[in-house]
Amino acid sequence: MIGYYVHHQGKGHLHRARCIAAHLTTPVTVLSSLTRPDSWDGPWIDLPLDTTARPTDATAGGRLHWAPVHHAGLRDRMGLIADWIRREAPALFVSDVSVEAATLARLMGTPVVVAAMRGDRRDAAHRLAYDLADALFAPWPRSAPEPGWPGHWRDKVHHTGAISRYDARQRPGRPPDGREVVVMLGGGGADVTGQDLADAAAATPDWKWTVLGGPGAGWTEDPWPVLCRARVVVTHAGQNAIAECAAARVPAVVIPQSRPHGEQHATARALRAAGLATVCDTWPSARAWPGVLARAAAVDGERWGLWSSGDGALRAAHLLTGLAARGTEREAACGPR
Repeated sequence: MIGYYVHHQGKGHLHRARCIAAHLTTPVTVLSSLTRPDSWDGPWIDLPLDTTARPTDATAGGRLHWAPVHHAGLRDRMGLIADWIRREAPALFVSDVSVEAATLARLMGTPVVVAAMRGDRRDAAHRLAYDLADALFAPWPRSAPEPGWPGHWRDKVHHTGAISRYDARQRPGRPPDGREVVVMLGGGGADVTGQDLADAAAATPDWKWTVLGGPGAGWTEDPWPVLCRARVVVTHAGQNAIAECAAARVPAVVIPQSRPHGEQHATARALRAAGLATVCDTWPSARAWPGVLARAAAVDGERWGLWSSGDGALRAAHLLTGLAARGTEREAACGPR
């Protein structure tokens, strides 16, 4: 059995878990505060939320990210994870992502894999999780490493390339003369206002603007057909959004949003250095949009193949399968003789 902790912020962590689990023959149990999708037919542990407006010593003196004292939700949440580990004795625990869940699993003697994230992860909490992990899996290519990692992290990182729920789906032909801009802001929060979008559209009357997510737009569960017909996608620099653009091979304007540890800005820097997307550090002014779209449309979308080879989930599954088997072998080796 493999335990897979899925963070509840946004949709990307869950999409990634489902993609990887589809390639695993070992049973997978998801532990999450997200609502269980109807399509998930494996075991699922519902975790209570541990949010609070007035946390007390939430970082344990800077050593953790979120562990407020005397919080019933946190206590119940960690207790459920611990009870599951004690009951199931999993061969492996995947954290995507929680320092506290990873640490708890390792304290209970379970090998841990942590989903790596870009940005400055040199704080004490991230160092703890990355140091104790048996392996890190990085959903970006080896050709675009995160700079500044210590050697012992680099030694155990496995670069899978981007992981998208659309990697195996056929791409329909893109309209050759299409002039559609698709804005994909996702479910993890946005720095863009409705007025920003209206001004950009007004400044580019020869483009049709379609908005998926974000201010004034409903959530689109399956944006694949829209991505595939777009001439340009405007999106943030979240790992999942970038993976979906890469799977669709669609030229993109990437505008990183504010996230802890500078995660999205780090991803944007990697994309800019590789020449894979048109990166704007902030939302462009209305008068800048015609030029921005023209530059983006001139980029060959097939360059996304450098970021996403289409088998990222399979590579991650191979990593987890190997580590889970190694854990079972260790267990057998220590048994009665």
